[in-house]
Amino acid sequence: MAAPAPTPEDLARHYFDAPLAALDEDQRRVLVQVAAGEPTVRDAADEADARAGFGDRLADRVAAIGGSWGFIIAFSCVLAGWMLLNTDVLQRFGLAFDPYPYIFLNLMLSTLAAIQAPVIMMSQNRQSAKDRLAAGLDYQTNLRAELDILRLHRKLDGQVIARLEAVEAKLDALAQRS
Repeated sequence: MAAPAPTPEDLARHYFDAPLAALDEDQRRVLVQVAAGEPTVRDAADEADARAGFGDRLADRVAAIGGSWGFIIAFSCVLAGWMLLNTDVLQRFGLAFDPYPYIFLNLMLSTLAAIQAPVIMMSQNRQSAKDRLAAGLDYQTNLRAELDILRLHRKLDGQVIARLEAVEAKLDALAQRS
């Protein structure tokens, strides 16, 4: 008959020599998963995506687009086109809507920078949160691996001791026969 599975409280006392309530949240979570026989490993990106709201996903998308070479090249082309259009083409006909020194263009660029900078900062904050989550999940995985290694060491030690005792008993029996 197999021994009953240890409870998280039993595991806390066995591995940490402390009650379950005295351990931090990550340690408790790992012990509960060990006791239940559940895997500990989770993907940080999946966890972060599950917690992300619409604003978080939008900030990530804006940062991904605004921080790409494609955006820089396309935006440079738009700026060059704006200046060319207002300096050469439309000015010949007296229709330039933003002649040099491009005051409206400066307003548009300032507005874009004023909006894009905080959005990129939101995305960076989200990335920092993802990194913290990944570190926490890595800690849980490492703790689980360490507990499993300790359990295997103890199990092997018990088997080795049992075999040594059996050999010792046989040697004693042989010594008594002679």
